[in-house]
Amino acid sequence: MAKKGILLVNLGTPDSPSVKDVRTYLREFLMDGRVIDIPFLYRWLLVNLIITTFRGPKSAKEYQKLWEDRGSPLKFYGEDLTKAVQKELGSDYVVVLGMRYQNPSIQVAIDELMRKGVSEIKVISLFPQYASATSGSVVEKVMDIVKGWQVIPKIEFEGPFFNHPKLIEAITQNAEKWMKEHDYDHFLFSYHGLPERQILKSGIETCKLGDCCNSCDHKNQYCYRVQCFETTRLIAKALDLPDDQVTTAFQSRLGKDPWIQPYTEDTLKRLAGEGKKNVLAFSPAFVADCLETTLEVGETYQEEFLELGGERWDLVESLNVHPSWVACVCDLARN
Repeated sequence: MAKKGILLVNLGTPDSPSVKDVRTYLREFLMDGRVIDIPFLYRWLLVNLIITTFRGPKSAKEYQKLWEDRGSPLKFYGEDLTKAVQKELGSDYVVVLGMRYQNPSIQVAIDELMRKGVSEIKVISLFPQYASATSGSVVEKVMDIVKGWQVIPKIEFEGPFFNHPKLIEAITQNAEKWMKEHDYDHFLFSYHGLPERQILKSGIETCKLGDCCNSCDHKNQYCYRVQCFETTRLIAKALDLPDDQVTTAFQSRLGKDPWIQPYTEDTLKRLAGEGKKNVLAFSPAFVADCLETTLEVGETYQEEFLELGGERWDLVESLNVHPSWVACVCDLARN
């Protein structure tokens, strides 16, 4: 009996924290037209003459802080997750890991599945919420790889899964460990931001980038901002958090164009101004430790909040290989 192939895909990471490898990663990542959605020539000039030139050395220093003996956490936790899912699913499946940018590439991962003679491929993008710049880019890349094949196997794409019970359970269990040890007067859910234009280009007629995100239904279910707010609601409900102690915000803003709001940096100032002293932060858009979680939310925002008068700032760790997260991925694979 032919085996089923499972392709797990995350964003990617440089091969090393050297300036050269970081620039190579940034160049591939940011030249994706779904990530920076401006005309090619302007994108090429922006990425190659400005961003990689000036941001490369700074980003390399950040990666050096993050790097461990096993390498980049996003990569080695991805490898650990792949092994755990393979063990749980058993011999009827072949589970491989691919990165949208850099190594191991999606091409290499698909080639491995085909060498092992799988009958079909299920692609699971490890992004709980759908965005064109993440899950959409993975779909486009996979289809670009197979479009020239004479025989194309059955290919399915799984997700988004922001409301999967096992995902919510894993995040909740990680948070409960902190809440048993400390008292918090606010809970901040910080998601990676997107330019507003990318939300508006999705064609969702009801989108107003405001209160329309207060509910999730068939009309707006593929709006990234809606999915983020719904993720917050589900986690807050599971933890029995009061509504007035919960805030959803968006981080990692770049450039001068408006990004989806509220911005996390502005939210920090507001919370400090309201006298909030002890904050527990969540990063539910990320499933593995990376720059945006460990350093941006865990360190940079902590420093800013404490400078503003806060007393405690803790970050709920990423899912990495949490048993309930492994169970979630296995469920997505079987379905």
